Amino acid sequence: QVQLVESGGGLVQPGGSLRLSCAASTSIFGFTVMGWYRQAPGKEREEVAIVTPGSSTRYADSVKGRFTISRDNSKSTVYLQMNDLKPDDTAVYYCNAYDIRATVRADYWGQGTQVTVSS
Repeated sequence: QVQLVESGGGLVQPGGSLRLSCAASTSIFGFTVMGWYRQAPGKEREEVAIVTPGSSTRYADSVKGRFTISRDNSKSTVYLQMNDLKPDDTAVYYCNAYDIRATVRADYWGQGTQVTVSS
């Protein structure tokens, strides 16, 4: 069982920065792939970035060079540093986790945090 709690969303002007945090309550954090997804109104949820237990990363093309995902295993926390934010980044951002060892993938989700980019 994995519980995820996001924080750090808010309202920011275009070109600004925000850092999202996701704290995981689990004893298996060291085996989890952690990710950030987002969902804008009227659109499907999309993957933004993921980080593996070994800290390999993957980014959506739309955020490459602007967003950075990282994890602190000692704090069971994953971060998403978002720079040069654009109005198209406006969405609810969700933290995701799954156990990389599992035969059948089971996804865990946070409650979401709103990010609004507007002048």
